[in-house]
Amino acid sequence: MTREIRLNAFVMNAPVHQSPGLWRHPRDRATSFNRLDLWLDLARLWERGLFDGVFLADVLGPYDVYGGDARAAVAHAAQLPANDPMLLIPAMAAVTRHLGFGVTVSLSYEHPYPLARRFSTLDHLTDGRVGWNIVTSYLDSAARALGQSRQRGHDDRYALAEDYMEAVYKLWEGSWEEGAVLADRAIGLYADPDRVHVVRHESPHLQMEALHLVEPSPQRTPVLYQAGSSPAGLSFAARHAECVFVSGPSVAVIRPRVAKLREALVKAGRAPDSVKVFALATAILGRTEAEARDKLADYRSYVDPVGALTLMGGWLGVDFAGYSLDQKIRYIDNDAGRAAMENFTRADPGRDWTVRQAAEHVAIGGAGPVFVGSGGGVAEEMAAWAEATGVDGFNLAYAVLPESFEDAVSLLIPEWQARGLYKTAYAPGTLREKLSGGSRLLSPPHPAGLARMSQSAF
Repeated sequence: MTREIRLNAFVMNAPVHQSPGLWRHPRDRATSFNRLDLWLDLARLWERGLFDGVFLADVLGPYDVYGGDARAAVAHAAQLPANDPMLLIPAMAAVTRHLGFGVTVSLSYEHPYPLARRFSTLDHLTDGRVGWNIVTSYLDSAARALGQSRQRGHDDRYALAEDYMEAVYKLWEGSWEEGAVLADRAIGLYADPDRVHVVRHESPHLQMEALHLVEPSPQRTPVLYQAGSSPAGLSFAARHAECVFVSGPSVAVIRPRVAKLREALVKAGRAPDSVKVFALATAILGRTEAEARDKLADYRSYVDPVGALTLMGGWLGVDFAGYSLDQKIRYIDNDAGRAAMENFTRADPGRDWTVRQAAEHVAIGGAGPVFVGSGGGVAEEMAAWAEATGVDGFNLAYAVLPESFEDAVSLLIPEWQARGLYKTAYAPGTLREKLSGGSRLLSPPHPAGLARMSQSAF
């Protein structure tokens, strides 16, 4: 592999993210998730390691599939409690200069008008370092919490998402022209009203007549992340995404997904390399391979099997409380995560997963691969994995917080740098400029660029 490996920290504002039970480890600080000093320490650490950004996961409802209610999620801290991730960003931005912030926000239960304002505000406060991981949600518990009997059907959620994106692009790109803000003290004119527009959007899903409340931020539209791998998700990503997050346990699962995404980009009129693809991964590192193996064994002694099955139940939409541990997982078509279901059923025809095997796999780092060894050994293995799958980098999950990231900064990243595979300094500019090497603004054929070019149509 010769291209630069990209790297995000993958975390959640919760005591458990991808490694259920590890909050009990004596060196883990995840139970301090609701204290600001943890997040400030992490932000400084990630910037010292030249991470491209932190990818903040989120859910809007509890995992209540396992056992038919949320008791297991509460008892085992399966991504519960889950604090708002957006509120962490200004604080982390204040102690860093370059670190990007990709935050998960669902569009299924909120009108685009207030969401657009929050992202524009964050883009200003971070000097253009914010990104949005666009999700449509996958838990019925979230729908019920927000007044609906159940979530929309899988493909219907993406139809709404297309409509939603058109509306937010109008706000971010079409309401304020470049140069509308004058801040002219001499004549007392802050902004030229002839260059600020009310935008309108009428559709079966959304109605809006609005002037965007925030003047143009450094990026206007935040960097757009997306994680869908279903046909509907791929089509959406090909039109909108700048970064795509994929998760799966093996090269055999991930490689065809990346290839399909690149093909979908070409069909959408975009360059196949116009999107950065990040794969979920976890690295267990030691000064030697033996030390790393001992560390993994130590971590596994704290694994919470029920917590793992609770998370799996939410991801796949299957109540594993009614399964025997040695029962094979078979594909079920439902409205939960399609890619998650594929991971443990038919994505890799050479592998049949039992409930026990899947639970053991996701218990450290979730559905992605776990790389174990010395810094040099893992650096080579992860680089080869990226080359084989076609991904641009990794969303790096943790087992123990902050130990997993401290090990990555001290043992893994220097090995990549020595091989010319990782940056030795941040590039200047906004998050978009750092990731793409191009403009701070999206340009046609991306629909955000088209929205800015057609302001008169609003």
